Amino acid sequence: MRHFICLSLFLACAAAAFAATAAEVALIGVIGDKAAVLALDGGEPKTVKVGQTWHGVTVLSVEKDRATVEVDGNKRVLERGQHYRGATSFTSRDRGKAILAADPRGHFYAQGMVNGVPVRFVVDTGATLVSLPRQDAERLGIDYRSGQRGNSRTANGVVPVYLVKLDSVKVGGIELHNVDALVHEGGGLDQALLGMSFLNRLEMQRDGATMTLIQRF
Repeated sequence: MRHFICLSLFLACAAAAFAATAAEVALIGVIGDKAAVLALDGGEPKTVKVGQTWHGVTVLSVEKDRATVEVDGNKRVLERGQHYRGATSFTSRDRGKAILAADPRGHFYAQGMVNGVPVRFVVDTGATLVSLPRQDAERLGIDYRSGQRGNSRTANGVVPVYLVKLDSVKVGGIELHNVDALVHEGGGLDQALLGMSFLNRLEMQRDGATMTLIQRF
């Protein structure tokens, strides 16, 4: 389940300055073999070209759905959606958690809440942002047409999408605020996607048919 969205829509600008060494780096996606899309400590994604260094993270090489990076002098191969926690990251015993079970096809579904209203998600690390079909957005009372308009390429062709900000997204014991999301106005999306604008602020641990999500901050 992959939705290729114009980079200009969601890679607007880097987050405010991080510490010189990243506590945690996540691979959001790749651009051919030329660049990796990274997020540091759950911040906004940033495109980093091979050979470039961004806040202590150097991209050494990129290939399909993976990138080799150097953090704190250590080389790590990250798969799309994977996090690497450096020595400077923090821990907490009281973080929110959600445990999901895979369906027979291996998909992970989550019964969540958006702005206090129930929404059923499928976990999709290939979706850069939380994504909602128009029907869900209307049911939630979201004035999505006031958001920034873009386009998404789906199996049904190019459809209009709108960038919005969700007040809250809750799954299990995890609740995050001010979550970036896309509303798909046209066809091609009939299921809400729990994308990386939510997931990149969590730890994801998979054990067979079980996935555990743990809130990082």
